[in-house]
Amino acid sequence: MGYMYYDWTWFIVMIPCLLLSLFCSAKVKSTFAKYSKIPNSRLMTGARAAEELLRANGVTGITIEHVRGNLTDHFDPRTNTIRLSDSVYSSTSVAAVGVACHEAGHACQHAEGYFPNKLRSAILPVASIGSKLSWLLIVVGLLLPTRYDFIVTIGIVLYAAAVLFTIVTLPVEFNASSRALKTIKENRFLTEEEYPGAKKTLSAAAMTYVASAATAILQLLRLILIFGNRRR
Repeated sequence: MGYMYYDWTWFIVMIPCLLLSLFCSAKVKSTFAKYSKIPNSRLMTGARAAEELLRANGVTGITIEHVRGNLTDHFDPRTNTIRLSDSVYSSTSVAAVGVACHEAGHACQHAEGYFPNKLRSAILPVASIGSKLSWLLIVVGLLLPTRYDFIVTIGIVLYAAAVLFTIVTLPVEFNASSRALKTIKENRFLTEEEYPGAKKTLSAAAMTYVASAATAILQLLRLILIFGNRRR
């Protein structure tokens, strides 16, 4: 039972992941802050950019709303609503255009039935349960005698569902950014000088999802290793 008090895998696996996550979070904030100070030459607001992207891709029936907060932008498929934050909705910055178009890209995915997006939605209920209950089951199972190892197994399976959700999220997020950047360039929302700012903003944001997926995968492998050592 000593590994429960000194777990070397946590230091080797999780500390690098924690540092990577912190780096990516700081990177997206600093990149967004940098390009939030640069207005686009068309003075196009984030809300307007989202509207124009939807129109350019023939997507209708989407509502665009303002939501409080910073970087709280998201698309809600349940109500077909794009919600843009304080720093995006009415901002004319290069960063705002990029973020708003990214969220509109999610709306386009939903409208056309983009498969990875549908798969993510299907996994969400189980992943939500897994993220809430998995650790409780794992910890309780490890504290009990080995004949109750099935509790740990259930916990790991539930956690694996949450990990799968983070993996499926990657193509969804990358595709939304790809749609955004393609439309921005083809329809000249931004000039050639401004475009790289939007691309860097979305690339920095995408890395946070990569870090999250990497952390989740390594955490799953760590749990399997701990459980395997217990059974031996």
